[in-house]
Amino acid sequence: MPNKLYEVNCSNLSKINCRLMYVTQAKYDTDWHSTMHTHPFCELFYVIKGRGLFRVENECFNVKEDDLVVVNANISHTESSKQQKPLEYIVLGIEGISLLVENHQYILHNYEEYKHEILFYIKTLLLEASQKSAYYDIISQDLLEILIVNIIRRSHYTLKIQTSRKTNHECAYLEQYIDEHFSEDLTLDKLSEVSYMNKYYLVHAFKKYSGMTPISYLNSRRLKEACLLLKTTDYSVSQIGGIVGISSQAYFSSLFKKTCGVTPQTYRHENQNLQD
Repeated sequence: MPNKLYEVNCSNLSKINCRLMYVTQAKYDTDWHSTMHTHPFCELFYVIKGRGLFRVENECFNVKEDDLVVVNANISHTESSKQQKPLEYIVLGIEGISLLVENHQYILHNYEEYKHEILFYIKTLLLEASQKSAYYDIISQDLLEILIVNIIRRSHYTLKIQTSRKTNHECAYLEQYIDEHFSEDLTLDKLSEVSYMNKYYLVHAFKKYSGMTPISYLNSRRLKEACLLLKTTDYSVSQIGGIVGISSQAYFSSLFKKTCGVTPQTYRHENQNLQD
């Protein structure tokens, strides 16, 4: 049998500069609360099973199995399910791209004919992200780029890839929120809720913005206030911990010593003496 040689010509599509933020698999349950929200990055929804409604800005449309919905950054959206056939889908959060068609800020396309391709890459990304085996990040990045090119290849639209506009206003808002509410019971889930950002992306974006994670910033803000109270008041260590939002005295003392190098009592003694 003679050898066959097939030339491979380079495409004029340049390398896609994007990053996979997260992959999640979700099933619509009865306690699912559907609210309009935005993200500072692109999201891809692939419907595995069921039927439902998708709302993007002021538009509402039906979705079904093998539908792919692409919502670009900072576009308000939400989804709901048909009770008889609850939605089940996989979501990819992708930083650094927008997929456009005729200037719309979302895309809806059914890939039933090509699900063996599109769904293979999406499910493999889910597997890589969940198992985190060696070199999963490199494999995930390559799979993501192949997936995006495949979406373009198999759709009836002419899609363009463009770099998303990077904004810091969400992180600036979150920073201000922590400054104003540090004494409250703040968790990563709570910060995700008030900022309308996925908590995994929130950690990445805030660290890029401020140099530390949201919880590290929260603890830093609490300890800054605690230092002031230790120097200027006669409140007990336990009271000060409660005032700054840390109810456990043991945890407060441990965090204070780990961060400041001394216990709260020693800090108070050294700094009140200096003020005298």
